[in-house]
Amino acid sequence: MTGRITSRLQEALTVLKATQQYRQLPNLQHHGQYVISEGKTLLNIASNDYLGLGGDTELQNEFLSQLTPLSVAQMPKMSATSSRLLTGNDAQLQALESELQEWYQTAIGKRDISVSKSVLVLNSGYHANLGILPALTALPVKTLILADKLVHASIIDGLRLSQSKLVSYRRYRHNDYEHLATFIEQAAPDIERIIIVTESIFSMDGDRADLCQLVHLKASDARIELYVDEAHAIGVLGHTGLGLAEETQTLADINYLVGTFGKAFASVGAYIMCDDVVKQWLINRMRPLIFSTALPPINHAWTRFILAKMPMLNNQRAHLARLSTKLSQAIDPRYRVSQNTRHPNYDSPIVPYILGDNASTLAKAQQLQAAGFYALPIRPPTVPANTARIRLVMNAKLTDEDCEQLIQQL
Repeated sequence: MTGRITSRLQEALTVLKATQQYRQLPNLQHHGQYVISEGKTLLNIASNDYLGLGGDTELQNEFLSQLTPLSVAQMPKMSATSSRLLTGNDAQLQALESELQEWYQTAIGKRDISVSKSVLVLNSGYHANLGILPALTALPVKTLILADKLVHASIIDGLRLSQSKLVSYRRYRHNDYEHLATFIEQAAPDIERIIIVTESIFSMDGDRADLCQLVHLKASDARIELYVDEAHAIGVLGHTGLGLAEETQTLADINYLVGTFGKAFASVGAYIMCDDVVKQWLINRMRPLIFSTALPPINHAWTRFILAKMPMLNNQRAHLARLSTKLSQAIDPRYRVSQNTRHPNYDSPIVPYILGDNASTLAKAQQLQAAGFYALPIRPPTVPANTARIRLVMNAKLTDEDCEQLIQQL
């Protein structure tokens, strides 16, 4: 890199600092539901560890105790050492896919035994969303993709990689299904395929998509397929933790359902639930899968351990919902995303506290940290301009007293 380019990079970084958009990696130590930052012990309300499993040492000890009797040769390996298409398709990974499929199929089967789904495990939610749409649109089929305005950056990157002479995309206003319906009505007759893309729980606003309405729209046009990212709902919603699709009984109606293990599962990786033919197509055409070393088998063993417990964590989910509702209802409407949410009692554990400008948001984050809460500012371009916020995140290890003390600071 030339000195001229280095200087220009430094100038650009200086601009980021001046506009309060500069980011740097935090130096943290983790202790259960607390983090130690700059020598201070702070209650962690910034993590996506919604069920509080990530810092549960008893759970970790239970998992490790199951491995203790195994010989070194029997232990799950610490690295896959290659992609799944080479030698990385370990028995732990294949067992995880089978167990995930059974988890979903059991829930779907209660409503429609004719619906069969397969599961493909991937390295991360970003890998999933980056690769699924480009693979799906690799066929020579004229396709229109319609995505919610607030979908995750990984989906946006997948959209951009999908664009071609045969594939176009448009973004409908957030959760505005009349706007979406207009795009569908305007779709040219030669469009053979329409893929609607949404999150179920939106990562920055914490609100819900109306999956029932989207399924209704899907039924209105045979060209429509539905792609739902449940990253922030898996483990949190649904009777067995299967997410918003389980709660709304729309599992069987979703063509491509993405979930992750890096949040409520306190693990790493992601998956897609889809038709088996689609799964085989993704194995053949999805570049992040084909060209990435698979995750270590030891990680898949931990994910399987958590998966076995997930349906039994309803008490934790109920406690989480109660805390989240309490916090959300305590926030002044001036600082909320929407004053007419469809779910006034409980949307999700993500409760945004919107201040608008970067300076005010940074100041509020510093105030909360001074009061003992590890709260972080979220600024553009992660969120739209003038919607900088503190992203408050509840987890099931927090107490009512923790929630009350946080509310006092707001």
